[in-house]
Amino acid sequence: MTLYQDLADRTAQLIADGVLRPGDRLPSVRHACRAHDLSPITVTQAYALLESRGLVEARPRSGYFVRARLGQRLPEPAMSRPGQRSTALQVSDFIFEILDSVRDPAVVPLGSSFPAPELFPLDRLGRALAAAARRIKPQDTLTDLPPGHPELRRQIALRYLGLGADVVPDDIIITNGAMEGLNLCLQAVTRPGDLIAVESPTFYAGLQAAERLGLKVIEVPSHPRAGLNLAALEQLLTKHPVRACLFMLNYANPTGACVPDDGRRQLMALLDRHDVPLIEDDVYAELHHGEQAPLCSKALDRDGRVMHVSSFSKCLAPGFRVGWVAAGRYADAIRRQKLSFSLATPVALQHALADYLKQGGYDRHLRTLRTALRTQMAALVADVEAHFPAGTRMAEPEGGYFLWLELPEGCDTLALHREALARGISIAPGPIFSAQREFRNFVRLNFGHPDTTARTEAVRIVGRTVKEFRREDGASRTHGPPGVPGPR
Repeated sequence: MTLYQDLADRTAQLIADGVLRPGDRLPSVRHACRAHDLSPITVTQAYALLESRGLVEARPRSGYFVRARLGQRLPEPAMSRPGQRSTALQVSDFIFEILDSVRDPAVVPLGSSFPAPELFPLDRLGRALAAAARRIKPQDTLTDLPPGHPELRRQIALRYLGLGADVVPDDIIITNGAMEGLNLCLQAVTRPGDLIAVESPTFYAGLQAAERLGLKVIEVPSHPRAGLNLAALEQLLTKHPVRACLFMLNYANPTGACVPDDGRRQLMALLDRHDVPLIEDDVYAELHHGEQAPLCSKALDRDGRVMHVSSFSKCLAPGFRVGWVAAGRYADAIRRQKLSFSLATPVALQHALADYLKQGGYDRHLRTLRTALRTQMAALVADVEAHFPAGTRMAEPEGGYFLWLELPEGCDTLALHREALARGISIAPGPIFSAQREFRNFVRLNFGHPDTTARTEAVRIVGRTVKEFRREDGASRTHGPPGVPGPR
């Protein structure tokens, strides 16, 4: 037996014995060389052999991780193929009906858009908020009007600097969460009746914002791992009067797709040629599962064309509803929109977050959070592979906290949503992520909550229900909720 085979076999035994569990990272090549007195090529060959056996997986710029389940992984969904036409939106009633289902704490939140509150340093944030409230001066209610608290904007600018982006505090406008930021950006560059481009599928909050502003959308095909189809986008920009692009480049909701670095550079060059601004919804960028964050689009923004929208809601302070826009050339217009839209973001919250960031500990919290999400993803992947039927496809993301599943043809996830909810389980059916209500056999599942017996049982129930749908005629299950058309 060769040295690399011996190392691979010993590591495989550790996995079989449960010493190394799904989602655990293997020792780096350098560390394994020192620990076992082996050469780098021997360790690399051993890890490659483990990968070929389906026991581990390589993640770009991150290393090797124990696979979620022994055996063959589920195939991933294909590139989306939306209709190449603009759409006038009527989605809000439909989305609100779905979202109401996740409010009940007794419901297993597979369909939730939020991670578990216990993953965040709420006690420390509470102390920072109490201290900030005591220190606020009367004049702060004026000086912290838009663009917002100077120290918070400086701390955010420092985060950009760490990503290689030169964003000055004056270009940052503090908002009431990312949702307000998206609305302000759209208002700054569009008028009712204008056309914007979105991914297919796309996050429903962007559709809601576009509907509220009277905009039309055209959907761009995307891949569940690599994101936007740039060739298709170029065709759309050539043929249609697109006023702005609203995209998630990092760990898109619902697919988890992340546009690779070269794709980002091509995207920026394409938008430059067509003189189209980019509104980037980037609330999941800090939740990368590897060691290194994706390339920041603001680092590629040479003329202020990118309106970069983010918040602390998904990575640090859920419930604070504090976000921002790094607005570039549109900073003055967005600041004015903010003053007329909501006047200001609560001063005490801004001061508390500024103090927390200034004192340090944010990156330590993020490392802990990322580890938890990796582990929770591995557990949910294993549950899906164990309990969902043959023909299921799954996109495994490299960040965020969502799995995007394509169920066997004929499975109506609107009906599946109703069946699951009757059993105390929420899911997010695919049609809420499409202006044209496509993706009727797709579903988004949340792994932002700790792995529990209740969650595993919920996945088993949903998987069993999918199997039942396949066995039945399905004719009685093809109708959506009241007012929602059947499958296209």
